[in-house]
Amino acid sequence: MFVHIGGEYTILIDSIIGLVNLETVQASSSDMNDFLRQQEEENILEYVSEEIPRSLILTDDRTYVSPLSVVTLKKRIESAKTKPDTVQ
Repeated sequence: MFVHIGGEYTILIDSIIGLVNLETVQASSSDMNDFLRQQEEENILEYVSEEIPRSLILTDDRTYVSPLSVVTLKKRIESAKTKPDTVQ
């Protein structure tokens, strides 16, 4: 099953390890800045669109910065699980 995470990106639901709500993370958080810097240095940070980032989607091989909220992503994931033949 796949989920649309914004822009032209659709990812496999089973590859998702976690979702991070960027709206609740302080911009000055050194831990988050260090994490994003590390992901970028490893060339596994992917910006889904140029819109304001609202969430991080952590997968087994990449980290995506998405304009969609964690609430929207959760709803799409749950919907895809109940309707496995569609992309949400």
